[in-house]
Amino acid sequence: MPESMNKTFFLKKEDRKPEWIVIDAKGQVLGRLATKIADILRGKNKAAYTPHADAGSYVVVINAKDIVLTGDKWTGKIYDWYTGWKGGYKTLTAENMIKRHPTRLVELAVKRMLPKSTLSNSVFRKLKVYEGENHPHIAQVNQ
Repeated sequence: MPESMNKTFFLKKEDRKPEWIVIDAKGQVLGRLATKIADILRGKNKAAYTPHADAGSYVVVINAKDIVLTGDKWTGKIYDWYTGWKGGYKTLTAENMIKRHPTRLVELAVKRMLPKSTLSNSVFRKLKVYEGENHPHIAQVNQ
């Protein structure tokens, strides 16, 4: 038996080869799309996946305003936050959220699927979401 079979693989920072992947969100279900994006950002779609290292690729999501929510989620799903002031509890439905901040639905869904750690902050920065077809990352994608 070769010795290399008993060695654990750890991805080094200099061995990373991130790619730029464009995903069209038009007509796709939000939750299924978010899990796919979260896996690509973490690098789970690659053979060199290491849980504690950033092995993922950059993801550009276009047409975020044309996302699909199943069932009664457009009116039933509530996004809430607290501003820090008295009486500062704010809520928005998914329908109002897509009108005000078209990219925020995709960003929140992906961010909440990433592990809660400092690594997820650097992984999340590799996500670029745009409401329309156009994006400024054409030079990186075409490499």
